[in-house]
Amino acid sequence: MDDIGSEINDYLTAYAATLTAFDSHAAAGLWGEPGMILDDRGAGVIESREAMASGLERSYPLYRKLGLASVGFEHVSHERLSERIFLVRVRWLFYAKDGSRLTDSTGSYLLRRDDEGFRAFVNVPADDLEKLQALATAQGIDLADPTS
Repeated sequence: MDDIGSEINDYLTAYAATLTAFDSHAAAGLWGEPGMILDDRGAGVIESREAMASGLERSYPLYRKLGLASVGFEHVSHERLSERIFLVRVRWLFYAKDGSRLTDSTGSYLLRRDDEGFRAFVNVPADDLEKLQALATAQGIDLADPTS
């Protein structure tokens, strides 16, 4: 793997560690401002890292309920778009406490490299909602019902 690939892996390792630790502020710190989530349903801009951390914190109870204990990844590919901007495709791997895989999801990120390293500015998730729904259904959890 080239040097940039190693740096991207370091970034993804750090990001996975923040997700495993349910550390919303550290995860948000790996993003640029503003950040954007772009998918087939629409586009959402997250103006600040504080807003991103708050959104992540709201998702944690569900992730814990689903049994998420750790997050890994496969760095699928990367492409240099300019001197500092890279398109990165990643497969996230979600594990239970016993080490079994709960689910996975694939997404693409636009990362910008500056003096402090990489920051994500855009995430294009490919299948996260479908995979999350399938996991919840398999566990008998109704995502629409907050009491389930």
